[in-house]
Amino acid sequence: MAINQHFFRKTIIAGSGLFLCVFLVVHLSANLILVLPAAIARGLYNSYSTVLRESLFIQIIAYLLYASILLHVIYALLITLKNRKAKPQKYALNHYKQNSTWTSQNMGFLGTMILLFIVVHLANFWARIKLGLGAPVGLDAAGYQDVYEITNSLFHNIYFVCFYTLMAIPLGFHLHHGFKSAFKTLGFYHKKGLRIIANVALWYALIIGIGFGIIPFIVYFK
Repeated sequence: MAINQHFFRKTIIAGSGLFLCVFLVVHLSANLILVLPAAIARGLYNSYSTVLRESLFIQIIAYLLYASILLHVIYALLITLKNRKAKPQKYALNHYKQNSTWTSQNMGFLGTMILLFIVVHLANFWARIKLGLGAPVGLDAAGYQDVYEITNSLFHNIYFVCFYTLMAIPLGFHLHHGFKSAFKTLGFYHKKGLRIIANVALWYALIIGIGFGIIPFIVYFK
């Protein structure tokens, strides 16, 4: 029973994690609009944001996204607490380099950093746009909510830019290990396939990490 419960928790983490990986690709693609000239980027970004808010299909996906984040965090926390309870005392000698990577041993720490970033990100964007908290959101020339202006103004705050960029580092490390591990958790153990997945995971983590990290600086100096 305990083994089945542990497997169920790890499966939830793997499945929700891969779903979030897909979301990050879509989110990064949208953020690339911000590097375009302002005259083009504003209208395109605002119309894109409006479609996301008004589409029923996207709203359903959004609820799946929220559920995935909650499940990923909750079950990861449960497994971490269970593992610590099972090993209350650290080994006197731990050959961590031979047994596992630094990233695999610190996924909890990396995940906590990412969770902190998500909270800040939601407070600055989601809470203001969806909940109407803070200063009211203006309209652009086409009558869309000017989400571009919110994003552009935040990316011209050097403190927020640095925070956003620094948080892309733990994101990249977390994705690199998590992407590979998810397939093993879901039962994929093909030797050649795992090597391919490892390479894909590396490039995926680099593209997502660097992409989210560099866009704020491009906007800041644009």
